[in-house]
Amino acid sequence: MTSVATLQPDPAPILACTISRDVQNFELLIDDMEIELGESWGDLGFDDALIFLNQPEAATLQFVAIAVDAEDETDLTRITEIIRLAKSRSIKVILIADQVGPAALHQLLRLGAEDFVPYPLPEGALHEAIERIRKPAVAAPAPTPEPEPQPAPEQAKPLQMQEYDVRPAFKAKGDRDGVVLPVHGLAGGSGASTFATNLAWELATISKTDAPRVCLIDLDFQFGSAATYLDLPRKEAVFDLLSDTAGADSETLLAAMLTFNDKLHVLTAPSDMLPLDLVGPEDIGRIIDMAQANFDFVIIDMPRTIVAWTETVLNRAHVYFAMMELDLRSAQNVLRLIRALKVEELPHEKLRFVLNRGPRFTDLSAKSRVKRMAESLDISIEVQLPDGGAQVTQANDHGLPLAENAGKNPLRKEIQKLAKSLYELNKAAETGKN
Repeated sequence: MTSVATLQPDPAPILACTISRDVQNFELLIDDMEIELGESWGDLGFDDALIFLNQPEAATLQFVAIAVDAEDETDLTRITEIIRLAKSRSIKVILIADQVGPAALHQLLRLGAEDFVPYPLPEGALHEAIERIRKPAVAAPAPTPEPEPQPAPEQAKPLQMQEYDVRPAFKAKGDRDGVVLPVHGLAGGSGASTFATNLAWELATISKTDAPRVCLIDLDFQFGSAATYLDLPRKEAVFDLLSDTAGADSETLLAAMLTFNDKLHVLTAPSDMLPLDLVGPEDIGRIIDMAQANFDFVIIDMPRTIVAWTETVLNRAHVYFAMMELDLRSAQNVLRLIRALKVEELPHEKLRFVLNRGPRFTDLSAKSRVKRMAESLDISIEVQLPDGGAQVTQANDHGLPLAENAGKNPLRKEIQKLAKSLYELNKAAETGKN
């Protein structure tokens, strides 16, 4: 006779756990965990987690999602102990944070959490975080490292490594009144960071004898790419600066920056993924004011999200570049942005629309579409950038501006032209003042 026990399937192994003071405070997390893992997950309190992670049953865990809110900031000791214990068992950690202060969040991230997701959970955010932490385990072929035997083809990399910790070659005198040029992508993948990085480099190298002093500030604290596109590390000093702008001065700002090839000064995004409200309008205002007082051009790579301090950047901008493409999502976002600025009575006239991946000279039908798009949106598209093709991705992956990696690329030539016109306009304005 068949035993009843044999009719019961073996319980599915527990692949993940949520860990929180009270998981009912994170209902969206419960829903998303059920979607992602079905019955293969569990829930633990903080005390239970410390016991369970030491049990043999924890060996099947792929990750834990530690959910914390503002009330948990007084109990960080237990939470940090859980993160350390999970890391010692090679269990990945996703941090779910609801209104947690930046200092506490930074402390938890530094302990080694693989990913951070704000709460309430954006749609698909938990899925993407789980995919990211699973990828290294799948793609783990270990080719024999060959960085040192090939100095010749990678000349720029050793050069930059020597410059990582070099302070700027000038003292902060506050004797400038720089032109502030933010760049804001109106749709994902519109090329805003590529444009900002290459525009900054073209301005910094516009003249061999009288080049302006240029800095690039990456204000996308979560997904900023300037450091990647210039093959620069991310310094802890950036977080220190953002955490205490009131106590910072121009020397502090310069110390947090890195130089690329001795010509371009870069304030990278922080090393950890941090919330955009880590700083307020006053903090951003101080950073821009200090940069403006020490550089001739201040290029700012903005996050796509509109935040409380976007208004601060817009008010200080001389020209606010809005990157778009020839598609419906860009058109809709242009309308939303202009409408929002008009409602708040903000200076929308500072916007300069830049069309990336514009039509070729011979593509008359696409050129007519651009014209109709501008007319329907009641805007002027003042800059049209050609599609740079695969060379753009290659340059970004190599950590080099287009000028250094693909000098004849059509996109590079167009950005170079724009940089030259900005430089000449600024020169003419300075001459007029004098």
